Amino acid sequence: MARKWLGDGVLIAALTVGGLVGSSYQTGAFAREAQQAQAGGTIALAQLPPEAVRTLNSIAAGGPYPYEKDGVVFGNRERLLPSHRRGYYHEYTVPTPHARDRGARRIVCGGPLRRTDNCYYSDDHYASFNRIID
Repeated sequence: MARKWLGDGVLIAALTVGGLVGSSYQTGAFAREAQQAQAGGTIALAQLPPEAVRTLNSIAAGGPYPYEKDGVVFGNRERLLPSHRRGYYHEYTVPTPHARDRGARRIVCGGPLRRTDNCYYSDDHYASFNRIID
């Protein structure tokens, strides 16, 4: 059975629910509630790593972006962010110091390009998101 762990708190709950109702936690109401909880947190702009602040400034300016995939449509396949039509969300890389690749940190923004008032930060490659607030 394939399992996707969404965080320590969810792991414990998933094991408890999984023990009671088998593997249905992956597709049932529990999974939807757990996933929605992952996008429900917030992070203040002042709490972001400096690389994320620079990425937000680049988004607001319309670039330049250091990675070819910056600005591409984010599909929200995991459904961790609020549901919107395809093309609403775009993803951007937050550089990780000393990483040899793009790393795991991303900012995903919803709405028109260059808009930064509806952005989410992920430091675990889309496993969880926190909405960026001022």
